[in-house]
Amino acid sequence: MSNSLLNSIFSVIFILIFSPVLMGVNYAPDKDESRISIVVIDPGHGGKDWGASMGKAKEKDIVLDIAIKLGNIIKLNYPNVKIIYTRKKDIFVPLHQRANIANKNKADLFISIHVNAVERKSVRGTETFVLGQHRSKDNLDVAKKENAVILLEDDYTNTYEGFDPNLPESYIMFELVQDEYLEQSVMFASAIQKQFKEQANRIDRSVKQAGFLVLRRTTMPSVLIETGFLSHTSERNYLLSESGKTNLASAIFKAFKDYKIKIEDKSSFNLITKNDTSKTENKKEETITVLKPATEKNIQKSENKRIFFSVQIMALKRKMETTPTNFKGEKSIFIVESADVNRYYSGKFENAEDAEAEKSRIQKKYPAAFIVAFENNKLISVKKALLKM
Repeated sequence: MSNSLLNSIFSVIFILIFSPVLMGVNYAPDKDESRISIVVIDPGHGGKDWGASMGKAKEKDIVLDIAIKLGNIIKLNYPNVKIIYTRKKDIFVPLHQRANIANKNKADLFISIHVNAVERKSVRGTETFVLGQHRSKDNLDVAKKENAVILLEDDYTNTYEGFDPNLPESYIMFELVQDEYLEQSVMFASAIQKQFKEQANRIDRSVKQAGFLVLRRTTMPSVLIETGFLSHTSERNYLLSESGKTNLASAIFKAFKDYKIKIEDKSSFNLITKNDTSKTENKKEETITVLKPATEKNIQKSENKRIFFSVQIMALKRKMETTPTNFKGEKSIFIVESADVNRYYSGKFENAEDAEAEKSRIQKKYPAAFIVAFENNKLISVKKALLKM
């Protein structure tokens, strides 16, 4: 059997085993997903796992301080938001348990906080990661460092099904990952980087994607924040100072506040056809404009179903007419308009299997396409939709 075939088999098995549904994660179908009410803050490393270190500076201590400060600021400003920590003291918490804490508590947001260190002493700045396939060796190196914590866990080869954080071929599985929360995660990550730059006066190393196991196992929008480099002298001093840690926590809070407002301001979608002349009274509401061509093979006729599935193919700030010439000949495109971004979808389907077939077909034209779900014309998670079917 060839190595490439073995890698492919390993990737599929890994994804199936790590599937939140198969892992027995409990969901709350009646939970209001439009509200940010439960936040899990994850200070990286701890106990026997120091993380990055240099002299008296230890990652595990710095990130715990930032995490506690962040939680306190959120509670002060939003008393009704429940804050859960994966650890509140210097203890070792296995990587898979961190994600399980968020999943079991049905968190709306997962924030993992870290610091970095590299051989080049001149490297500095902050970067925020979301789940995905690495685009550069540097991103892969960061993921390797953070995933290497599993080597300290008992029986890690069985827990993670033979995943070796030091082998590049292990990361092939992330090529198959479609994170339904990617858009929200990127939104939050972008807000974090913006606040780091504007408030904390940090160098912006941008939002990036990489294969982090802890993000792979969460079932909500999730980010992993690298708050600076211990290997850079001035940044190390900043990260060790109370003012530096407070500034970083405050910047993350402001990003959280912006993200919370954006998510909770999104109203239910109103489904209208191209010939519908009715206007939306509430200007904050988003509308779905459905293009209805003569041959409507991909759009199901039962528009009044409570739940339907579709395939998102792109999100743009500018608005495009949903004509076949603008979408590589596709005739079943509809748009969800909002003030910030316009999302484009292909087809409406009564079941996830048909949506999956559409995704497989249209990914030849739009590789980043992924499945979404609607209930009463409002976006919900695919997992929640499946549980309700």
